[in-house]
Amino acid sequence: MNARATILHLLLAALITRAVYAQQSKPLKVDVDLVVVNATVTDENNKRVSGLNAADFQIFEDKVQQDIRYFSTEEQPLSLGIVFDVSHSMENKIALARDAASTFLETGTAEDEYFLVEFSSQAKVTQDFTNDIGRLRKHLAFVPPRGATALYDAVYLGLSKVRKGRHPKKALLLITDGEDNHSRYSRGDIREFVRESDVQIYSIDMGRALIGDLSDLTGGHSFRGHADDLQDICEKIAQEIKSQYVIGYASTNRNKDGKYRRVRIKVNTPAGMMKLHIRSRDGYYAPAE
Repeated sequence: MNARATILHLLLAALITRAVYAQQSKPLKVDVDLVVVNATVTDENNKRVSGLNAADFQIFEDKVQQDIRYFSTEEQPLSLGIVFDVSHSMENKIALARDAASTFLETGTAEDEYFLVEFSSQAKVTQDFTNDIGRLRKHLAFVPPRGATALYDAVYLGLSKVRKGRHPKKALLLITDGEDNHSRYSRGDIREFVRESDVQIYSIDMGRALIGDLSDLTGGHSFRGHADDLQDICEKIAQEIKSQYVIGYASTNRNKDGKYRRVRIKVNTPAGMMKLHIRSRDGYYAPAE
């Protein structure tokens, strides 16, 4: 082989190697026809359980068992909105609530993105999507508590905003201490909008907000606690979000009827383990023609 042929051969080999590496380096894409569900598994002591595999799960849509086509336990980047109560009733709790929110933010990764909704008599986005947690802390630190509690408006705004996030995995962290008393949207409006949104809601209720059902609909988690408990609760939420099972299936129901379909996941308890429990969203709306 002459020198020219040798050089061409080496260049061709280099190009092939680069193409293979680029293909392997592409992020995994899940088929758009898959229904993807985030699930948290706990034991009877409410401790998170890891190390399970796809064979340990069964998934049903409207009571019909589906074949699991995608399964992952890898940590995924997150688009998350903090929905933070700055109403008058938070006056004696807001410092600890701010510290707890900062604790949550510190658990994130460089790929995660966050925004901030603050609410009292009105709800507004006070920080757009960013991965600079210092910018969120700045807003949290200087807003004095005052006004009424437009809780449902704030949840609606948070859901609308987080759907525009870059990452498929989306969540809201809601921190409040009061019942809604100043929203345009009703509880029924919010429940319906929650069902339409593939967004997990994690809520911290320091009073009588009674918002646990919104978290349950999404496969999130609602915590009740005092201001002194907030740091620990935020750490638990951050750990749970980052350690979920992601399960996907292609629905056997091919009708594009726009109807709500119930989804239920069962986890089979391996021998020698405590009885396991699972949390996930309870359904989704099928596409419509």
